[in-house]
Amino acid sequence: MQSFKRFVVRYLVGVLTLAAWQTGVSRPLWAQEKASKEIKPKVEAPEGVTKYLGRRVAQPMGYTHMNWLSRPERIQEENPQEMLEQLKLKDGMVVCDLGAGDGYHTLQMAPRVGPTGKVIAVDIQPEMLQELSRKLVEKKFENVETVLGELWDPKLPENSVDLALMVDVYHEFSHPVQMLAALRKALKPDGLIALVEFRLEDPTVLIRPEHKMTKVQILKEYKANGFKLAKEYDRLPWQHLMFMQPDATWTDKR
Repeated sequence: MQSFKRFVVRYLVGVLTLAAWQTGVSRPLWAQEKASKEIKPKVEAPEGVTKYLGRRVAQPMGYTHMNWLSRPERIQEENPQEMLEQLKLKDGMVVCDLGAGDGYHTLQMAPRVGPTGKVIAVDIQPEMLQELSRKLVEKKFENVETVLGELWDPKLPENSVDLALMVDVYHEFSHPVQMLAALRKALKPDGLIALVEFRLEDPTVLIRPEHKMTKVQILKEYKANGFKLAKEYDRLPWQHLMFMQPDATWTDKR
């Protein structure tokens, strides 16, 4: 009788162990790692650049300096309200604030696209997005989605964005080719990139040279990645505002 009970117990243990092995609950660590790799192969990060098409890539500003984004002088130096007016935002639009930081522009765009629209605020620093999330709760905005992007991937759905705004951030991309390729996929057929960069042509713009760009350099880089100039606005105090759209005639020969 005792031997029969031991047999039943061992049988049940064996069945449960097999079930656990098949579901991965109690697999040994090496087996779990193997299964994980089989299901989700590791994605290697592409190599970044420090120079691109003759331009030195600037280092991004860390979250510990986020107060600079809300400095009082910014209104005089950049006239952000005039810049936002040129975006022609409408109810229902899906816009991306790429390099959103703590939400200086996100918080202004959210009311402009209305409750049926959406702002996707992308940044690579979680601390920036945490501060933005705090502000969103405070202002009770429900039409903003925060996304923690990668240096090479803004993690935007394909064919989803009407306008991607980049204010003083593109020049810091360590992976400009990958980022522009991702934006091409994310834009709707009539979607645009609104690129805002400090003018390197103007010596009175008191910003470090690596954080400024010329129009010539902007067009050089965007044309190399399948974009063309749709329109531009030259009346901001310190910055270029250039609207880029995908060039349907472009073929990637790299």
